Amino acid sequence: MRIADTRPSGSLGLTVIRGNGRTEHLGRSIRETWPSTMKLEDILVYGYPQRSCSSEVNAWRRANRKNLHRRLKKVLLSKALKLPTIYGALFLEKTRGDTNERVPYGLASVAVVTTTGVGFIVDAFQNLVELEAMNFHGFGTGGAAEAVGNSALTTELTTQYVVDNTRPTGTQSEAAANIYQTVGTLDPDADVAITEHGIFSANAAGVLLDRSLFSVINLVGATGDTLAATYQFTVTSGG
Repeated sequence: MRIADTRPSGSLGLTVIRGNGRTEHLGRSIRETWPSTMKLEDILVYGYPQRSCSSEVNAWRRANRKNLHRRLKKVLLSKALKLPTIYGALFLEKTRGDTNERVPYGLASVAVVTTTGVGFIVDAFQNLVELEAMNFHGFGTGGAAEAVGNSALTTELTTQYVVDNTRPTGTQSEAAANIYQTVGTLDPDADVAITEHGIFSANAAGVLLDRSLFSVINLVGATGDTLAATYQFTVTSGG
């Protein structure tokens, strides 16, 4: 009689906590953690093709290069000159519903804080609006480049949202002392080709704080694909 060979099995996930407070997850089963420092090395690692990335991620990053470049040089110049500035950064990660595979696309945009968004911040100083309301993630399929005069997405989703015409609500946190972070997840109930994202003050209508355009990310509604958007709003000191 043969005795079965039974051995323990399992999986391991490791987290590295750096001295600067950044956490990095090792292991495909744990979601990528994005940087909050936005140093040049972070931009290169998370915005450009890398040997450690999958061919899908690298192809998307190459296609998205023009969108990343559109505003990036202004942010880098401000950092180099140590000028006070405000900017938004958007990171994207897809999860395939049928396999639970995560696709960490990375840094999609260093984009445009809008005129209406700045006006909302000034109103918040006067207690006319609540700044923490800037926590709703809009997704769309439009292709127009970002502009400070934007007050809406070019072609925002409507019935494709899991609740019709209702944007996902983000989870708020403080990525650093000078960085506001909100993470929202799109869970569409139809096939969509997402190319734009915005942060709003309400789950419908509302004021647009920041808009980003990026290379297309296709989501299959029937299999439960989702897209997690991590938005970081940075205000730097200096003078």
